[in-house]
Amino acid sequence: MRLIRIYRRSLAMLAPEWRLAMALVAANTLIGIITLAEPVLFGRVVDALAKGGFAFNIIAAWAALGLFGILASVIVAVFADRLAHRQRLAAMSAAFERSIALPVSFLSERGAGTVIRTIMAGADNLFQIWLAFMREQVTALTSILLLVPTAIYMNWQMAAALILLAGLYCGLNVLVVYKTSDQQAVVEDFHVSVAGRVSDVIGNVLIVQSFSRIAAESAALRNMMAGLLAAQYPVLTWWGVLAVITRAASTITMIAIFAVGSVLLSSGQSSVGEIVSFVAFAGLLISKLDQLSSFVTRIFMQAPTLQGFFELCDTPLSIIEIPGAQKLRDVQGLIEYRDVSFQYGPGLPGVEELNFTVAAGQTVALVGPTGSGKSTTLALLQRLHDPQSGKILIDGQDISSVTLVSLRQAIAVVFQEAGLFNRSIRDNIRIGRPEASEAELVQAAQLAEALEFITAKPEGFASLAGERGASLSGGERQRIAIARAVLKSAPILILDEATSALDTETEGKIKRALDTLRAGRTTFIIAHRLSTVADADIILVFEHGRVVERGDFHSLRQQGGLFARLVTEGSFTEPKLRPDAVPQFRFIEQQEVDDASG
Repeated sequence: MRLIRIYRRSLAMLAPEWRLAMALVAANTLIGIITLAEPVLFGRVVDALAKGGFAFNIIAAWAALGLFGILASVIVAVFADRLAHRQRLAAMSAAFERSIALPVSFLSERGAGTVIRTIMAGADNLFQIWLAFMREQVTALTSILLLVPTAIYMNWQMAAALILLAGLYCGLNVLVVYKTSDQQAVVEDFHVSVAGRVSDVIGNVLIVQSFSRIAAESAALRNMMAGLLAAQYPVLTWWGVLAVITRAASTITMIAIFAVGSVLLSSGQSSVGEIVSFVAFAGLLISKLDQLSSFVTRIFMQAPTLQGFFELCDTPLSIIEIPGAQKLRDVQGLIEYRDVSFQYGPGLPGVEELNFTVAAGQTVALVGPTGSGKSTTLALLQRLHDPQSGKILIDGQDISSVTLVSLRQAIAVVFQEAGLFNRSIRDNIRIGRPEASEAELVQAAQLAEALEFITAKPEGFASLAGERGASLSGGERQRIAIARAVLKSAPILILDEATSALDTETEGKIKRALDTLRAGRTTFIIAHRLSTVADADIILVFEHGRVVERGDFHSLRQQGGLFARLVTEGSFTEPKLRPDAVPQFRFIEQQEVDDASG
């Protein structure tokens, strides 16, 4: 039943071009009829010639049908190929779109290699199913279904031998599928594991080389492949035995037809032409059953891969736009968290009852121990997750009721890991705003203090960043990420550890770029650099998913709470503030919030 469900769903994916698909089915049905008519005409030609009669009209009809069948087959082959290729790319595109829209946790749990293999192998297997259906299966089924009544009508005794062959063939196929179904699922699990392992090792090749893990990782992969072969061999053995048995059955059936035909011919119950037709029927039946058997074998072996592909396509999106969602408009940057709570799962960290308001243009620093909820708080603002209770508003607009595109266009993010693609520096910066002009691109690079090192490269903005920015230094990667955010020019900015793990000189350049970037923008900062935290208008101190302290740098130091303890323990390096530097901070009154939100 599982194979039938997979097959039906695979064919249902041709629905966008159902008219062409149905036309190809009709053409294949006609080809199947022509294929069956040829053995009948062959036998009649033999009988006519044996009687010394005139067979030209039969030969002419045979030739006309043959030429028509050839022409129809060519047309079917061309259009079936094109249809299958189009739908393969469409299926791959849809699966890719679904995979990159799923939560990051989904991709992290399965691994990039596994997801990539699921998409590529699934689309390739669908292509094979569609092509086989439109070029072979309909013709084969038509020929077989019409062959049996035609053979019985011509001579039931010899038809019995053909029916026996068909029954034996189908029975053996069912037996082998039953014997190997569970084992093939194990084989596919090995394939997925191998793909995931290869992706994991290649993605961490620097660690592999640095820790002299080349031999160990190669040996581990060989062991996995040995397990794959151990699981695959029994399946291959069963299908190999089936091939031998069915070939033997075909030979026996051919001999039986000649034997029965000879007896019937001697008693006048058959003719030489009928025997010739039945021999051709036997060859036709064998070839068509071989086609169907090969297809059943393929879809049986592809079933686990296709099942994984469909499961990926069916994985529900965690974030869904409500019907009629409106665009987030005229964003000034007033942000409110009202009783916001979110948990990743039972016993897992999250945030609880977040309540705070940030005025447009203010800078907010989120500090606290690892796992205290800082990143989760900002992930909720971007709707990477939705809170289980409470709501978040931007300029009075509930973000759950606006379109995802408009929300995320209003937010620029600079992560600790720059997140560069293996594309040109120009393309990496333009991810912020693809339609930006070259002048805007150069200006963004200049504001991010990246223009100097970019223009110093032989190919300038056309230089490749390398995979994950491998051809650039850490500081260069961060400045390109900042240039990307500058170019996006979003009213809300998130800086997630954007200056960590950098040397003092590089950090100074990046800090200047970040100060330029956050001017006039509502900015959220996750940082462990005290210089960054001290500049914030508001500091929110997190612990166990809650905001336990809030205020400016000096007031929090004087409270002697968690923030003061973090500073004392060396979690931060205290900045040297100018004597006249007085942090400008105040909480917003509710009336001001109401006025700003309309």
